[in-house]
Parts: sequence; structure tokens; C-alpha cells
Amino acid sequence: MGSGVLFVHNNFPAQFRHLAAALAGRGVPCQALGGANAPGLAEVGMNRYGLTRGSTPGVFPLAVRAEADLIRAASAWRAAGAMKAAGFSPQVIVGHPGWGETTLLHDVWPDAKRVLFSEFFYHGRGFDVGFDPEFGQPSDQVVLSAEAKNAVMTWALSQADAIVTPTEFQASVMPPVFHPLTRVIHEGVDVERINPAPAQAFALPDGREIAPGRPVITYVNNNLEPLRGLHIFARALPRLMAEVPDAQVLVFGDSTRRAYGGQSPDGRTWREVFFEGLPVDAERLHFLGTASQDRLLAAMRLSTAHVYYTYPFVLSWSLIEAMAAGCYIVASDTAPLHDAIEDGVNGRLLPFFDPEALAGALVDACRDPQAAQPLRAAARTTAVARFSRDAGIAAWFEVLRGQGLEIPQQATAG
Repeated sequence: MGSGVLFVHNNFPAQFRHLAAALAGRGVPCQALGGANAPGLAEVGMNRYGLTRGSTPGVFPLAVRAEADLIRAASAWRAAGAMKAAGFSPQVIVGHPGWGETTLLHDVWPDAKRVLFSEFFYHGRGFDVGFDPEFGQPSDQVVLSAEAKNAVMTWALSQADAIVTPTEFQASVMPPVFHPLTRVIHEGVDVERINPAPAQAFALPDGREIAPGRPVITYVNNNLEPLRGLHIFARALPRLMAEVPDAQVLVFGDSTRRAYGGQSPDGRTWREVFFEGLPVDAERLHFLGTASQDRLLAAMRLSTAHVYYTYPFVLSWSLIEAMAAGCYIVASDTAPLHDAIEDGVNGRLLPFFDPEALAGALVDACRDPQAAQPLRAAARTTAVARFSRDAGIAAWFEVLRGQGLEIPQQATAG
């Protein structure tokens, strides 16, 4: 029988950062297998695979993703063979099945238990594809390509001894055959560090500062794209900024990165598409790019309202962090939000396609910020109760112990 845990993720540590560190801190032997550019983690031995070949030019379009995943699978299999030859044999493999690397590892370690992290099972209509009619109905090729992204991932999931997914919504989109193996565990955020501390003056890149007490709207969208409601947010701003002339808007995200929902058809960034020519005061609209967690937290503590919109897709960490910071959440009434926000209790849920409703909610928040205090407190309470990192790690430990892994009750002295 093997011992310890092998983490498999092309970009390790990714979602496994805190779980891997916690296991290593308990003295559990941990190794990782990832791609050539995986950052790695100091506490975990890092093993990397190099691709055994490139993709085939002109491959059948629906097989493009499957071929790429299987190339990664073969490359990971080769690297795993070298690890086995060097004497490593894990008791449990914890991996992300989305890029193929876990698929062939049973051939190397047939006795290892496999716990897979299922982030999202793709559908051709009504989720990240085909939800928003503004961009037209997806072509048959787009629909089928979205479904085909599941091919190798489904193979990997069929080998799992246990499956973990972060939210009830993400569990619900998986095929029913996998439901009996699935446990909902959110990886959580550090609710002790991310808390509703007093706001401080926020420095802008041009040297100006926003003082506490000013109306501030925060918005985080990693890739500045419609999938996270960029177009709806943009269309709400003219009314907000006209009716609240001292409102400041802080936008975090990088418009140059590849978007989950794809690029704009004319080659411009989505920021250019939705904000060029928008009738707003550019002096009060601040695009701040990517930022450290400390800077995001500073903005959230200053926030009068935090906007989070999303298609039916993966729920963002930024929402949970905003809740933990005690933000007033103004969000879209879409399925992922139902796992975190109850309208009128710990935030607002508004129709996704109604920018006027969003504008009105933001104006109201700026005019009477005290009215949202109970919702802010309830958002914080929800974050602590449902999305604590410590609770997430404890739940993961329970899953791994269920696969026979011995995890000491206390961290080892270091």
C-alpha cells in the first residue's frame, strides 16, 4: 500500500494550495504533479511533466480538446512512471480532472484511491454558453464543442472513488450518475483575516485618494467579460454617476486576458466594447487591473456596494471575500448566487438582464448606506458559517480519511 497524497493539477497548487499546506503541516507525505509552469508550493515536492507531443494540425474539430487532454494525460503518465521508479507510491491521488492529467494514472498506481475536484461540467446551452441572448444563439459547432470538452474529464470522473465540488449549483450540473460520489465542499476563504475592519483612505494610481465615507462602488471581474456581467454593470453606471455626483467606481480585472466566455467578435477587448463612449465621468471611473488581496480588501472595506453578476457558471472567490469583508452585495439572480445570497437577507438579487434595476439599487445604496447595515452583517455571518477555509479543510480531511488516509489530529511541530 502507498502512503501520502499526490496532488495533480497542471497549475498546482491552484485550488489545492491550502489543503496541501494543511496536510503537509500534519506530517502527511505530499507530492505534486503539474505542468512545466506550475508555481508549486514550498511544503510539497514538485514534479513536472513535459508534453510528449503537440496537437495534430487539422484534427476533427470536436476532438481538439480531447486530443489536448490526452496528450497531457500521456505526459503525466510518463512523469508518474518516473516518480514510481524513484520509489513514490501515493495512497490517495487528489486531482483536477479538467485537463486530462489524472486519466491514465491508474495504470501507474492501480491501488491508489482517487479523489477528484469537479469544478464545472460543461453544457452546450443555457450556462456559460447560450445564456445571454444579446450575443445571439450559439452555432451548432459552438454547442457541440462545449459538450465535447467533457469527453476526457468524464473518463477521469468515472474512475473516481470520491468527487468534491465547491457549491450545490456546481454539483447540480454534473451528470446524475456521479451524484452519489459527490460531496459539496467549498475551499473557503480566510474569514479571520478577511473581515469588516474600518475603512482607510484608498490610493489611486494618479495620486488621488478616496476618503472613507464617500460613495464607492466596487466590482471585480478577472477577465472583464460579459460572463461576469460587464455589459450590465457598464450600462448601470451612467444613471448612477449622474444621480450620485460624488460616487467613485473601482473596477478590478485585466481586459487583456483570455475570457472564460470568449473574446469579442471584432477583436477589441470587452472593456473597449462596453466602455468606449459611455456617458460617464471618467475621473470617477477607475480601472485598477489585477490587484493583491490586500488591495482588494482595502477597496471592499471602503465599498458602499459591491456588484457581482455572473452567468450560470463557477462562483468566484471574490464574492465570498466581499461577503467576509462585510460588503453590501448587489448580485444577479442567477443560479450560482442562490448558494450564497438570499435576496433582502444578506444582499440583493436582481434580474441579470436589467441594468436599470442595478442602477436603481446602487443609487439607493449611495443615498442611504445605513439601510444596508443588516445585510452587510448577514453577509459576513453567511461567509463565516458556509465558506470558512478552516471548515473547508476539515471537510476535505473527512473525505480523505474516508479513503483510508491517516491524518494526525494535530499539526506537527515545525
